[in-house]
Amino acid sequence: MKKMSFQRCARTDKGVSAAGQVVSLKVRLVDDIIEKINEHLPHQIRVLGLKRVTQGFNSKNNCDARTYSYTLPTVAFAPKDYDTETAAAFRLSPETLDNVNRLFALYKGTHNFHNFTSQKAANDPSARRYITQMSCGKPFMCSDNEFAEITVRGQSFMMHQIRKMIGLVIAVVKGYAAEDVMERSWGKEKVDVPKAPGLGLVLERVHFDRYNKKFGGDGLHERLEWDKEEEAIQKFKEAHIYPTIVETERQEGSMISWMATLPIHDFEATATGAQEDKDQKEVKDEIQNDSD
Repeated sequence: MKKMSFQRCARTDKGVSAAGQVVSLKVRLVDDIIEKINEHLPHQIRVLGLKRVTQGFNSKNNCDARTYSYTLPTVAFAPKDYDTETAAAFRLSPETLDNVNRLFALYKGTHNFHNFTSQKAANDPSARRYITQMSCGKPFMCSDNEFAEITVRGQSFMMHQIRKMIGLVIAVVKGYAAEDVMERSWGKEKVDVPKAPGLGLVLERVHFDRYNKKFGGDGLHERLEWDKEEEAIQKFKEAHIYPTIVETERQEGSMISWMATLPIHDFEATATGAQEDKDQKEVKDEIQNDSD
């Protein structure tokens, strides 16, 4: 792998999917190279496109931003006293959707997200992250349940950050936490921020705006955009990602099970040492799973 200079653009937490991952590597170009590579990959892992880049290009270091989606049952935004036994009957109102998007919009800009990951001190400069977009789309029906897709774009994200951003908004919408907890979570104090399930989170796209501006029009290199591959990407998601998310949620109820843990969180108090120990254990587990 070192000889190939293999580098992935982004990593994903355990249980998270990727539809728009980009890797950089040195490879000898041969006829039908994409088909030949795919012959050796499992059906749920596909190479969909290939582009020649500049010498020394690194997919991780040259990436300007990343876009993720998060598909969830809309019952996640139901009031906390809603009977989850009738989850399939829940429908998200336009008023609640507007409130959800108002809260997600608060994340836009640069904030200190030390409470949205593990083992980051409040004064750690690397905890400051820039979010350019976050919103929830209109609900849609699938397998007799209502779902919605959240989209978030930022320069980069820390481990568990997106799941905690979503988890905190859900807690506020459901009435477990006051809205001011969001602003407090960007401050210096340690805040207990709930982490939404990994199921539903998808790396949608990585962006190379600076690279495209510098090299995309030089006549020697292609722009790192994937319009030609978009149809294949969509087919891949419809065949492998969306069915897995919907069917797993329907059978296992990961969101409903997680929602039952929200009353345990104390959003008014500083996070406990026990919670910090739990976060550290999760980091160790993620590292172990990543190396398996």
